[in-house]
Amino acid sequence: MNKLLTIFMLLSTVLGLQAQELSSPDKNLKFKFSLQDNGVPTYELSYKNKPIIKSSKLGIETKDVPSFLNGFVISNAVQTSFDESWNPVLGEQKTIRNHYNELLVTLAQPSVKDRYIRIRFRLFDDGLGFRYEFPEQKNLSYFIIKEEKTQFALAGDHKAFWLPGDFDTQEYSTVTSNLSEVRGKMKAAVTPNASQTTFSPTGLQTPLMMKSKDGLYINIHEAALVDYSCMSLNLNDSNFVLESFLTPDAIGDKGYLQAPAQSPWRTIIVSDKATDILASKLILNLNEPTKYADVSWIKPVKYVGVWWEMITGKSTWAYNDLESVQLGVTDYSKTKPNGKHAANTQHVKEYIDFAAANGFDAVLVEGWNEGWEDWFGKTKDYVFDFITPYPDFDVQELHRYAASKNVKMMMHHETSGSVRNYERHMDDAYKFMIDNGYNSVKSGYVGNIIPRGEHHYGQWLVNHYLYAITKAADYKIMVNAHEAVRPTGLNRTYPNLLANESARGTEYESFGGNNPDHTTILPFTRLMGGPMDYTPGIFQTKISAYNPENTSFVHSTLVHQLALYVTMYSPLQMAADLPETYAKFMDAFQFIKDVAADWDETVILEAEPGDYISIARKAKNKDEWYIGSITDENPRTATITFEYLPKGKNYEAVIYADGKTASYDKNPQSYTIRKMKINSKTKVKVNLASGGGAAISVKPIK
Repeated sequence: MNKLLTIFMLLSTVLGLQAQELSSPDKNLKFKFSLQDNGVPTYELSYKNKPIIKSSKLGIETKDVPSFLNGFVISNAVQTSFDESWNPVLGEQKTIRNHYNELLVTLAQPSVKDRYIRIRFRLFDDGLGFRYEFPEQKNLSYFIIKEEKTQFALAGDHKAFWLPGDFDTQEYSTVTSNLSEVRGKMKAAVTPNASQTTFSPTGLQTPLMMKSKDGLYINIHEAALVDYSCMSLNLNDSNFVLESFLTPDAIGDKGYLQAPAQSPWRTIIVSDKATDILASKLILNLNEPTKYADVSWIKPVKYVGVWWEMITGKSTWAYNDLESVQLGVTDYSKTKPNGKHAANTQHVKEYIDFAAANGFDAVLVEGWNEGWEDWFGKTKDYVFDFITPYPDFDVQELHRYAASKNVKMMMHHETSGSVRNYERHMDDAYKFMIDNGYNSVKSGYVGNIIPRGEHHYGQWLVNHYLYAITKAADYKIMVNAHEAVRPTGLNRTYPNLLANESARGTEYESFGGNNPDHTTILPFTRLMGGPMDYTPGIFQTKISAYNPENTSFVHSTLVHQLALYVTMYSPLQMAADLPETYAKFMDAFQFIKDVAADWDETVILEAEPGDYISIARKAKNKDEWYIGSITDENPRTATITFEYLPKGKNYEAVIYADGKTASYDKNPQSYTIRKMKINSKTKVKVNLASGGGAAISVKPIK
């Protein structure tokens, strides 16, 4: 250690800056920051005197300037408190409290003249958020990140709900195992995808949900991912230390920053109750308030669409069966239709009629534009222009027809991973939408990214996704991005980001099936960062009914599908099955028609990741409640309470439940519907079948 660093560290000790401690507002969480030998920054976190994160290193390794790893002294440390309430544009509750104690530590490196960084820690009652900050200063301008070295030293071999670490996809089945078993289970966990890049036999994605042997629930993720690479985690399975692992670019660099700059927040949500994890708003609170002065155009959306019939193989996106087409060269009017193209004017009108008759806001149509014959897996730059329809799709007539029915059309933009091409056409595409009555878009990023070598979760793509969202806002368009980077609470700042996919959605039920526990895990993992367009509502669970060649089936009961509209929060909800199927089950379909998509209040009644979830929500600006309860492959009895209802007031509950012989694999369409009078003192026991659920609507008795 050089003399100058020794003097500074001695001075820090004398001034009392060498170690800093912080408590959460309710005193249950305790945090400590300190410098190890050679000035290495570290932190610790405990909950009710139980260790959550043991002494863990912090720092960033750089490529072109001295690294931010060691040689630090604490030049300043300031503690503050903050308490406010704010109202989300769309959300699970009307008002969110943002209450934390903060420690801002300024670290100098005496060996690097005139340079310093800050690390900001915010300790909430439900967890910790921290980030690196690089203020504008004399001796720090541009720099390249080689790797972020943030550690999360866990206190034991926790049970984990994990996905393989990957720079391009989250569309894997969640594996439930102890951390010590990750390495042995990794090979089987990596299943084929249109684009995938794993990086380590113990690499894991966030949000990472865990449960300790002494009953603590721990969730690690990030918040406010802006102008930075997405973080994965690399597990040292000999000591259970997780270390950040950023997504590289085409030449292996992990990020390019220019001061002033900051990293995303690293988040650790903790409780001894699983329900508290689902109720946490820590990630939203770490994001900035909305950037938009006018948010009146941002609304929740319930929609139907020409989609599931293509997913099942009943219909096609493509207009014909040509193997090679060139946009602007191929004359589709001179080609022979394949007879299975679903996005045709007459068929779409049938969906518009169904939407209008049942109170849905919008109709999504995929496969409407030229180019679908020759796009998948080609790494082809110029595939779509996002404005040229097939000959059988009359944009203007459908605009007129939908408007006459008070239904909006939802646009579909599949980029095929060609991000440069999408940006090239984006303004024209959004103008085309506005001219033809579209106010929301489902975008897709299937396949390897162009420019070649870039990854879906790298800094370059992270910036593109935000560019697409803010550009859409210029046209007052709402966005539903598929195959994009997993969300990190940015829907607070940019509320026209209605939802993302970024996980295995319902479409995989047609590709072999999701595990029965899938939707009991997603709220603890993927949905921690923001709403998901899961596309529930599948009533015909045998895919062969639509496509005899497809033997897949949906791994849930029909009533489980109803419950998902409550347990899987999203202000964008699709009734994904076909209108002719819903016509056979209109009594059950009534719940989908009734259920809200925006909420004033949410109560997590019971939860255990991978096993079961029961949630009650109050509809926005209405005296109506909706309850969803789901289970995994194990039948169980859910006890539903109603203490959240106003005392002394009676309501009618309509209870949609699995039939006595129901099960996801043998009798999924068996259900019962009953009504009963309830009040705040009522308790209802509902039997949930294997892969089953319950859905309850609660309305005041007039």
